[in-house]
This record gives sequence, C-alpha cells and structure tokens, in this order.
Amino acid sequence: MLSGSPYFKQYQGDFPWVQLENSWLDQPPAFSKSYVVETASKFIQRCLLMTTDPGDLVLDPTCGSGTTALVSEQWGRRWITCDTSRVALTLAKQRLMTAMYDYYELAHPQEGVASGFNYKTVPHVTLKAIANNEPSATETLYDQPLVDRKKKRVSGPFTVEAVPAPAVKSVEELLDGTPQPADASIARSGETLRQDEWREELLRTGIRGKSGQQIRFTRLEPLPGCRHLHADGETRPSAEGADSVHDPGTAYAPQRIVVSFGPDHAPLEQRQVAHAIEEAQTLVPKPNLIVFAAFQFDPEAAKDIDETNWPGVTLLKAQMNADLLTDDLKKKRAGNESFWLIGQPDVRLERIAEGKDKGKYHILVEGFDYYNTKTGDIESGSSERISVWLLDTDYDGRSLYPRQVFFPMAGAKDGWSRLAKSLKAEIDEELIEAYRGTVSLPFEPGEHKRIAVKIVDDRGIESLSILEVD
Repeated sequence: MLSGSPYFKQYQGDFPWVQLENSWLDQPPAFSKSYVVETASKFIQRCLLMTTDPGDLVLDPTCGSGTTALVSEQWGRRWITCDTSRVALTLAKQRLMTAMYDYYELAHPQEGVASGFNYKTVPHVTLKAIANNEPSATETLYDQPLVDRKKKRVSGPFTVEAVPAPAVKSVEELLDGTPQPADASIARSGETLRQDEWREELLRTGIRGKSGQQIRFTRLEPLPGCRHLHADGETRPSAEGADSVHDPGTAYAPQRIVVSFGPDHAPLEQRQVAHAIEEAQTLVPKPNLIVFAAFQFDPEAAKDIDETNWPGVTLLKAQMNADLLTDDLKKKRAGNESFWLIGQPDVRLERIAEGKDKGKYHILVEGFDYYNTKTGDIESGSSERISVWLLDTDYDGRSLYPRQVFFPMAGAKDGWSRLAKSLKAEIDEELIEAYRGTVSLPFEPGEHKRIAVKIVDDRGIESLSILEVD
C-alpha cells in the first residue's frame, strides 16, 4: 500500500509486447538495395500481417524489386504484381526464384495454407486479473508462427506474363479524327534510340543457338528505305574459324540476314511481323534469314513467324536479354548472352478416340524445333530440355491462364532432384511423377476454342504455341 492506494510492480518480462501506434520508428530503412526505391521488408510484412490472412490475394501494381511479392510468398499469401520496367521484373523474378523461407506449421494441414498457421502465444498479465485472482489472458503473436526446423520452403510456381499493349493512334488521327493507315502509328515502327546500340551488340556477340551453336556476322548495318527492318548483314563464312556460323573446313557461303527489332517496352506485334515480311520481299537479292529480335513476343506474332512458309527464306525468333535496357547491368553480362535463338514448340492436339475420356482432347509436347546454324535447316528436338510447360485449355488471345502445369525435368538426375539435394529437401516422388510428363491430362476445350501451350526450356527461354480446335 502507498498512501492508501493499491499498486503492483510489473516487470518487462511479464508482457514484453506493446500495441503498435501510427508512427513506426522502430524499423530501419532497406540496406543493400537492389532497386532504387526498395522498401524495407519489415514495413511490408507489418502491413500485410495487419490486413490479410494466409491464403489471401495481395496486389502490388508497381513491383520494383519484388519486395511485396517476396513477403507475400514468405507469409503464405497469394500475390499478383506488375511493372512497366523490364529491369524491375527481372530483378523481382530472380529474387523470388533464389529465396528460401522457413516452413511454418499449418493449423490444419489437410486444409492447406488457407487454414492458417500455429502461432506463438504469451500470457498477458493485467492488474485486473491480479486483483480478481483471474487467469491471465492469452495473446496470439501473429508475426511469430511456429517453425518446423526440419523443412525449408522455396517459392511456389509462378508465371511471368505480358499483356500486349493496344494500338496507338497517330497524332493526326487524334487531332482531326481522320482515319490513318495501320502503319501510321507512332508507337511501333521506325528507329528507336536504342537500335544503334542493339545493332552494335548483335554484331559483337552474335546470336546464341542450341548446344553452343552461334550465328556470327561479318557485317551488320542499318537498312535504308525500310521502317520495320532495322539491320542488314552477312553471316560469317566457315573459312573464318571455329566460332563461325558453320563448321570450319566446310565451304559454306555467307548468307544475307535482315533483322527486325521489337519495341523497348512492349511485345513485338503481329502487324510489325507482317510489314517486315512485306519489306523483305522487296529486297534484291532476297535474304536467307529474317530474325525478329524482341524482349517479348505477342502470341499471334510468334505464331506468324513460326508458320510463315517462304521457300528459301527462314524466319527466326531471338530473345533479347533484358539487361540490354540498362547500361549498369550490361557491364555484368556475359559476352554471348545478349541474343538467344528461340525454338519453335512442336506441339500436337489430339482427340481421344476410346476409353472413359473418349471425345475429350489431350496435348502432346514433342519438344522444340531448333534452327541448326551448321546446316541452315530446322531440326526436330527432343523434350529433354523442357524445364516446365503450361497449358491453357481456353485461351482468350490476351493472357495465358495455366490450367495444367508439368515439369518434365524431374528425373533422378534432373533439375528438380538436384534442387532437392541442394536444399536437403524431400520430394514426393509419386506426386512429381504425375506432373513430369509431356502428355496433358484429358480436357474439354473452353468457349474460345483455342489452346495455348507455353514451354520454357532449360535456358529459361519461353515459347508459346496456339492451337485452334475445329
């Protein structure tokens, strides 16, 4: 007793947690930033834990280096994130793919992550409880789930999608309403500020193909008089050494090659492909190779490139490294990793003729058809180098929704087993076996009557094949 008033002594260990106020001064800023406006993950974590539950969907419209997606993945939230910068998307993708997380104990394992976690609890001793001889209240610490120390987690499967940008009207059309030709758009054709740099880089590094093959150039110059073809050159003949386009000692003549570069921050569109082919048909002599180099390909544009049949002329797709958009990252890039040849997916759609699934369809993925830089022919490849493939059974023409996902490289000596060994993790062999094949599960096509198959090879190069259902 003190002056007739009751009191008690409270120790810090009785309840070393306090209610958060509006001003958060207890967290430092982000250190070792990989992006200029990167936010400390602790701030994102606190906001996410206050406003969402495990299994909820988190949207981050401007991902930056991917901190929100990373924290969402860590705490069992689903996420969607986007950005206009390819640098940001590359950083976020790499950060997510290389992250490792604690494995939290699920409250109800049979119900999945949506059932929540088992959290640490602490007694909350109050003066009222002591005065009334009541048991102390129990507080749940939602930022401290119980961890299973025998397991580790990595990021779950995710896809990186690009929605084609709408066509942009010309200035004249916007001002007076007069319809303009399709190629009058100011957003898709003509020189960009970076095309000179891309030409120089392409001349220096060449285009990397399958199994160490390369297309190298003796010259690569601007192509005057063309708006959709941006470079004209010759492949290096075999007599110039072992790193040429053909085997040394074989008398192959150099080939004429023309290049069409895609836009900086949008997919290469179907219209540009059509205009580039029209311009190539006016060239004398005609080119042997037409290369479309882009950071992203519109699905319809990729389909036109793969399916165009022009005797004596081969059309190829080349993936441009996202680092080409940044000077600082370009310095760290290996000399031959600026341009990669993209294989053509070899995919078949078949109707099931017998059995319980009669009348349904399935997809058979045969592999990639690759351009052989030594022979100049398109050759069928195998499915051995497919890391993952995704199937959308009702493709709407804009975005791919993976309804079936398969991981062919899941054998005893393949990528998934090596990953499990590195992480000292356990993989459910029966489950992974069901999703490692190259034949899809039976399905019925959706209302759009279009099937999309995205294939990612072991280099991380993506290809999309679109099939129509009769």
